[in-house]
Amino acid sequence: MTTETTTTAAETRTVGEAPLLSVQDLGMTFPGPRGVLSRRAGIKAVDGVTFDVRPGETLGLVGESGCGKSTTGRMLVRLLDPTAGRVSFRGADITRTGQRELRPLRSKFQMIFQDPFASLNPRQTVQQIIAAPLRAQGVAPDAVRREVRDLVGLVGLAPEHLERYPHQFSGGQAQRIGIARALATRPELVVADEPVSALDVSIQAQIVGLMERLQRELGVAYVFIAHDLAVVKHISHRVAVMYLGRIVEIGGKDEVYADPAHPYTKALLSAVPLPDPAAERARERIVLLGDPPSPANPPSGCTFHPRCPKAQPVCSTERPLLRLTAPSGTRQAACHFPEA
Repeated sequence: MTTETTTTAAETRTVGEAPLLSVQDLGMTFPGPRGVLSRRAGIKAVDGVTFDVRPGETLGLVGESGCGKSTTGRMLVRLLDPTAGRVSFRGADITRTGQRELRPLRSKFQMIFQDPFASLNPRQTVQQIIAAPLRAQGVAPDAVRREVRDLVGLVGLAPEHLERYPHQFSGGQAQRIGIARALATRPELVVADEPVSALDVSIQAQIVGLMERLQRELGVAYVFIAHDLAVVKHISHRVAVMYLGRIVEIGGKDEVYADPAHPYTKALLSAVPLPDPAAERARERIVLLGDPPSPANPPSGCTFHPRCPKAQPVCSTERPLLRLTAPSGTRQAACHFPEA
């Protein structure tokens, strides 16, 4: 699969534009278990996450399970309230906006969930599911019916599907319903949380292709959360890599994939299968030792240092901050000894 055309179009469209979404030092601390003799310690699921998303672009957010990427996505659309930091949409701080004041803005940012069957009401028809956000925004009933019919066609479903229930569809069709619901209010930003991980590989390609087409036609921006680096490479314009609640590398897709700067990114990419058997046999496979540390008790300094093959004494004492890896580039890495 190739993405040169869409990448170029997105880069052209976003040059000089102000960020659609701006995230600054975002954090989420959940209450920890209360011990008999100990105080209740917090668990930092997300710690100091910072990035921007420009209109019409896709930012891929990748990392191992439990790294905090889904929690980050839910905070972006205020399904979870951050405990630290700030989320700004179109320059307006929405971090602690009350639900009543937030309601008019909710039409501008929506979410697609990992499991379509768990996120769709089994007692409602497709018509009712897709119409729900439109009714919540006060759209007139006649306009709602017209819009719902347009939306099912837009995502590749037929009008006769409107009176069916979620259990009557395949996984790919159910996810199309979820996409139609997310697009009902014509949002400018959609956060897609592992939208294809529960689907067969052939269906994954169809859903990713659908999302790319909708981006070209509607100009919507995506935060695409996934652990499948091959899918993220195909759909994203920029990529942010998370480890234990922090972003360790962020930059343009081509730069990150071709020349990773952080050792963790390099290890992740070394595990992605290559289609060329000769290249697959010849390349270096990096195997990380141990398991990811618990967010309830993260290591000091760089949280990756217990598993890092390049770790030095400074890595265990000083937390590295995201910084440019080259004066002329835009890629940033949080590493004391970046590869590039």
